[in-house]
Amino acid sequence: MKTELHIIVAIADNGAIGLNGDMPWSRQLPADLKHFKETTMGHPIVMGRKTFESLPNGALKGRQNIIVTRNADYRAEGAEVVHSLEEAIERAEGDRLFLIGGGELYRQGMALADVLHITLVHHEWQEADTYFPDIDIEVWECVHNEPHPADEKNRYPYSFTTWRRKEKE
Repeated sequence: MKTELHIIVAIADNGAIGLNGDMPWSRQLPADLKHFKETTMGHPIVMGRKTFESLPNGALKGRQNIIVTRNADYRAEGAEVVHSLEEAIERAEGDRLFLIGGGELYRQGMALADVLHITLVHHEWQEADTYFPDIDIEVWECVHNEPHPADEKNRYPYSFTTWRRKEKE
């Protein structure tokens, strides 16, 4: 059984995904965190070491946590450590694996991914230091787009989108 690789990410209008090791909109878009949890729950997740270390409570419960790092001695409670994205895909238990960051793994994962779950945050952060790779519309097709306005809990308007890799002709 092939494990499908899904990428899940929130991206600002200018492609920004990170600022000083966190999301620029951190704690200002709780709907995205809820969507992330609902989408990934029960499925394995893979992340880089820096992404894992940015999690406030360590390994995410209800999911097989896999960390990719070059450090052969790295250990993390509640997580498996591997040394490549390909090794993470082999280690994943189930029919889909979610890549949750960071920037370098997203760049590697775009060539291998089957599905993108993208929260588009309709705002720009010029001071961001990490960006998501461009999405080539020759390769990817948006199959779901669910826009939401800003509200009393969510500071910025956003859209939940799903993209599938187009079939090769």
